[in-house]
Amino acid sequence: MKRRLKEIYQRLYGRFGPQDWWPADSPFEVMVGAILTQNTSWQNVERAIANLKAARCLSLKKMRSLPARKLKRLIRPAGYYNIKASRLKNFLDFLQKSFGGSLKRMAALKTEDLRLALLSVSGIGPETADSILLYAFGRPVFVVDAYTRRWTLRHGFIAAKALYEDLQELFMTHLPPDAALYNEYHALIVRLGKDYCRKTREKCELCPLNPPRFRAVSKGNS
Repeated sequence: MKRRLKEIYQRLYGRFGPQDWWPADSPFEVMVGAILTQNTSWQNVERAIANLKAARCLSLKKMRSLPARKLKRLIRPAGYYNIKASRLKNFLDFLQKSFGGSLKRMAALKTEDLRLALLSVSGIGPETADSILLYAFGRPVFVVDAYTRRWTLRHGFIAAKALYEDLQELFMTHLPPDAALYNEYHALIVRLGKDYCRKTREKCELCPLNPPRFRAVSKGNS
């Protein structure tokens, strides 16, 4: 499996090149983006982030002081703005109350402890927490999303009922604990899902993973 995952990474990288992900100016922006990107496209998140920047509100202090109505208006392009405004509020309060608003204090925690702390925030699930760990703090935690599940299921890496933790273990057990590698690999999977391994109208014949050796993979392969 280790060899197979490495081959797939190399093939994706050879087709798409470096993805330069996550596009953000600061770790705080990554955190906000990780919450806003739930159930929407990144293009919509970019519009919401641009609104926050234009309003000079993309900071912990200013976002916490925003009236709920204004925050919802600014993040509206990201969709589900009522829910996401509430989740952002929960996270901002957590950051202030638990760490005095200091990202350095957050970064001082061990990865496991920080993950548990993030998961304690209402509205933050495993994917969002792991995105923050990987992209904001550079921790070697593999992020699993819908693109990852779709591709691994179609190629026979997992069962349909596999849990988030099962998919994450697949990568973290067979790949070295390297944040840069996890970053690029996840970004390449997202690119694969958007361009070829789509939910509908997939482009299997043109997919860089189309050759048979990349498709019939069992859990027992090494």
